[in-house]
Formats: sequence, C-alpha cells, structure tokens
Amino acid sequence: MSGTAEALKGSKDTPAQAEFREYCRRWIADNIPVAPPFRLPQSPLEVMTVEQRDYLQAWQKKCHAAGLVGCDYPREYGGGGHDGFQRIANQELGRAQAPFFINVVGLGMAGPTILHHGSEENKRRFLRPILSGEELWCQGFSEPGAGSDLANVQTRAVRRGDEWVVTGHKVWTSLAHFAQWMILLARTSSTSKHKGLTYFLAPVESALGNGVTVRPLIKMTGETGFNEVLLDEVVLPDSLRLDEEGMGWTVAMTTLLHERGASPLVTPGAGGTAMPTEYSVQALAELARSCTIDGRPAIEDARIRDRLMRLLLREEGLKQHLRRAAVPALVDHPLRLPMQGKVLGTEFVQDVGAAALEIAGARASLYVGDPHSPDDGRWPLQYMNSYGFTIAAGTSEIQRDLLGERVLGLPKTR
Repeated sequence: MSGTAEALKGSKDTPAQAEFREYCRRWIADNIPVAPPFRLPQSPLEVMTVEQRDYLQAWQKKCHAAGLVGCDYPREYGGGGHDGFQRIANQELGRAQAPFFINVVGLGMAGPTILHHGSEENKRRFLRPILSGEELWCQGFSEPGAGSDLANVQTRAVRRGDEWVVTGHKVWTSLAHFAQWMILLARTSSTSKHKGLTYFLAPVESALGNGVTVRPLIKMTGETGFNEVLLDEVVLPDSLRLDEEGMGWTVAMTTLLHERGASPLVTPGAGGTAMPTEYSVQALAELARSCTIDGRPAIEDARIRDRLMRLLLREEGLKQHLRRAAVPALVDHPLRLPMQGKVLGTEFVQDVGAAALEIAGARASLYVGDPHSPDDGRWPLQYMNSYGFTIAAGTSEIQRDLLGERVLGLPKTR
C-alpha cells in the first residue's frame, strides 16, 4: 500500500469493512483498465476529447456497477446503502493508481447537495445516473463579476407561474461541453444580496440552441476543459428548484463544503487533498536523478535536496491531516479540516510543480509531446494546471479569511 493510502486508512476496519476492502483490492486488480493509446488529462477539469470522455465514463460506470461508487448512498438512489465504505473504495482506487472518475461535479458537488436538499423526486431522478456517470454535470456558479464574491451573482431567474426564466452568463464552467446538467445559482430577488439567491438544476445538453450556448475557454496550457455558458431566457420548471426560493446561498454552501473535501460521499477525482503518486515527492526525486545541474545529477545539489526534504515534510503532514479527518472524534469543527486541507493540499501541489521546473532547468520550457522534455512535459503542464486548483472552490486567500472568521472567531477584515 502506498504511503498516502496507508495514511488515509485512519483507523482499524470493522470485519465488514475489512471484507469490503479485500473485495475492492481483488476487483480493481482484475479490472483496472489498460492505458489508452491517447493521452489522458491530469484531472477531470481538462477532459477535452470524446475519446477521453468515453474512456473515463466507461470506467466510472464499471466501478459503480461493482459497488465502488456511491457506497454510502441509500440503495433506493443507486448507492450501496453502507456507512464508511466509500473511504475504503477511495483508498484502494488510489493505492492502485486507478483512473479518476470523470463526473467530478456530479460526485463531489451535485450528488451530495441533491441528497441533502433535493425533493424525493429529485433524488430518484438524478442520483443514480450521477453515480454511474451516465449523466455528466457542470457547475454554474462563477460569473465574470462573481468569482470569489459568489454572493454577487447577477444571473437572473424570473418566476412565471410554475416556471422560471433564466438569463445570465456563467464562466470557468468545467465540463460544460460534455455535461447534460448544471447546478445553477441565480438571483431571484434584489432586496438581499445573500437571501436573493435560489439554486436550480438546469439542463445543458438538451437546451443547447434553445437558450443555452457553451463556448470553450482555451487555457495557457492549450487545453479547453473550461467553458463559458450563456443563458438566454432558458425556461426551467419549478420542480428543478432545489430547496426554497431565496435559500440558494445556504444550498450553495453545502455544495462548496463538499467541493472542499468535507464529505465521505466524495470519490476520487471529486475532491479531497490526496496527492497522485505520479506527482509525489518521490516522483520529484526521480526527476532530480534524471536531470543535471552544473554537470551533476540534480539530486546531488544541496539546494535541491533541501527543497525536497521540506516538501517531503509537508507531504507527510498532509497524509496525517487526512488520517485525522477520517476519525470523527478528532474533527473539532466541521469547516476547519476541509478548508485547511484545501489550502494546504492545492498549494503543496503547486509548490511541487514549481520545484520540478527548477530541477528541470531550461528543459522545463519543453512541453508535452516534445521528445526532449523530461517525463514527456507533464511537469510544466501540472504546474500551470495547479493554479486552477488554488482558485477553484474559493481562492487560498478566501479560504484563509473563512478559517479566521468562522473557525477562529476573528473579526471580519472588511
């Protein structure tokens, strides 16, 4: 078992959990897919091609059918009906370095939010295809003028009898080009900034050309996993409203809490701070052995060795953080560990990438596909992509403000 998977184990399994763990190991060993002939993205946020989508979607569907996805959801909604089994499946999938699940928004945000706030009709309609990956989801929160200041959302939903007419502009919408559904935050009243928001489940694919336009946003990596979504008088039935009118901010906080990794329901590729083995400090050390500085292996350079050791200490700290988060008696505040983990984990990933670029030196300017680039250029790609994770779900600065105000009880800075 890898160090991260061992750290995640947390506490001793019950007999039923131990039996399930052994089942997971056997099933994954027998079913983990072979690497495809095309390049897979580094995370679900960079899925660009139909062949990438189909490969990852098929893997999620297979894992769900085997009982490794939705383990702790009620059986009537497509889950396994267990308690504490999802973390075991997560650990074993991580240990085997299995492909991530594509439906990151569905599993990490939409699913848990629908489970907590949705009607019985919503739960029975949406949860099973979320878990299986049959229906992909995107997140309609951020706007050109409302990123970290989410309460400033200006997309409007106007009630018309038993329907809502939605007009607005969403941006940085991961997977919108493949999604069938969107979790959508819209303004239904101007009398209150926070209480004027309402949360909807909105069709994307079936509404394309009927008020919904999806446009790709090309990142500095050349990838197009992000999009902007234009909504022009899109009509939603009131049955797709989640919770009460004006409760959108409260529902959105549930979504963000799960996005930041606070839920045992979340599966690989859908939250948390576990570091993929291919971008661990061990992988960084291997890079340092293959690159040179002043004619000698970079691993022999005192500055590089010191940097690796500092990163190794942080990596071990993250592993222990995950162990602690898995023990309910040690969770002293529901927000502290997920918010802390989100900040520490994403900044660690970014610093690992920065160290890789220093180790590679001038060769770090060579990109994916260049035969002379170290590790096929995946380190500069990883470093550039890491900035999306320190921004997503609230920037590191916002997370630190929230930790200070809501956990430590410090006064607001403004």
